[in-house]
Amino acid sequence: MSTPVIALAVVALAVVLIYLLAGVRIVRPYQKGIVEILGRYRDTVDPGLRLILPAFFKLRVVDMREQVVDVPPQEVITKDNVVVAVDAVVYYEPTDPKRLVYNVADFMLAVTKLAQTNLRNLIGDMDLDSALTSRDQINTTLRNILDEATDKWGVRVGRVEIQRIDPPVDVMNAMHEQMKAERTRRAVVTQADGQREAAIARAEGEKRSAILTAEGLRERQILEAQGEADAIRAVADAEAFRLRTVAEGEADAVTSVYGAIKAAAPTNELIAIKYIEALRFIADGRATKIFLPTETAGVMGSIAGIAELFASNNNDDDNRQSGAGPVSGFGDGSVRTAAEIVEPGPS
Repeated sequence: MSTPVIALAVVALAVVLIYLLAGVRIVRPYQKGIVEILGRYRDTVDPGLRLILPAFFKLRVVDMREQVVDVPPQEVITKDNVVVAVDAVVYYEPTDPKRLVYNVADFMLAVTKLAQTNLRNLIGDMDLDSALTSRDQINTTLRNILDEATDKWGVRVGRVEIQRIDPPVDVMNAMHEQMKAERTRRAVVTQADGQREAAIARAEGEKRSAILTAEGLRERQILEAQGEADAIRAVADAEAFRLRTVAEGEADAVTSVYGAIKAAAPTNELIAIKYIEALRFIADGRATKIFLPTETAGVMGSIAGIAELFASNNNDDDNRQSGAGPVSGFGDGSVRTAAEIVEPGPS
């Protein structure tokens, strides 16, 4: 074999090897491949080593990892006519590489513009205060809108986050003043509430103290009254016992005296003498008035009887001396013996 033929064979073999090596493709684990033959879609291949014919086949690799799109800041007018600067980030994940390649020409530009327009619509329907305090609501609503719009592109939108909402400088200053005034108002209200609670607590304490004082005073008065009642009861019991004892003693004395008098069988003359003695003691007092018994006739008769008794005693003494028996003389001229005088008359 001649040298030119050998050289031509070597060149042909080298060209074939280079052609075959040019058809070797590696699809990584986080990728998927789109195989095209003569410009037409043929198949979607999984990660691994793939061989294609470079002149007829083409392998397009699609990254299936979750990726981030930074939405540039834009000025948005709120519902209350305040211009704010808003930007956001969008997290998406490809689900169908075929639709991602063939259904949208520039996915990054498309999703950025879509996020900007919908973000402008959402912020424009809110006032400034709502926009500043409703980030979660804006994120959720915008994510749902983007996920629904990008579904035909073979993409799933996982999250949307608002990075910042910046009002103008004068609005920021006004907000700071408002916040300061609000905090001052809260401080004043809190202080007033504290003073009110303290006054209520103080009043409750005074009320409770007054109630306890009144209850203590009442208990003391009740105890004092009970003590006085017990003392009065004890004194009354003692006085009743004394009177009962005195009355029993006097009754016993009267009974004894009456028994003694009854046993002695006194005569009417003795009773009359005791009656006169009692009248003497009555008259001997310092009283300006003297009350005498109404039966003066009986009293005078008793006095006359006593006088006759004494006269008869004198006559008896004379008669004893002369040897005669004892006689008694009366004003009517009659003479009676001592036995007749001593004998009690009819009652």
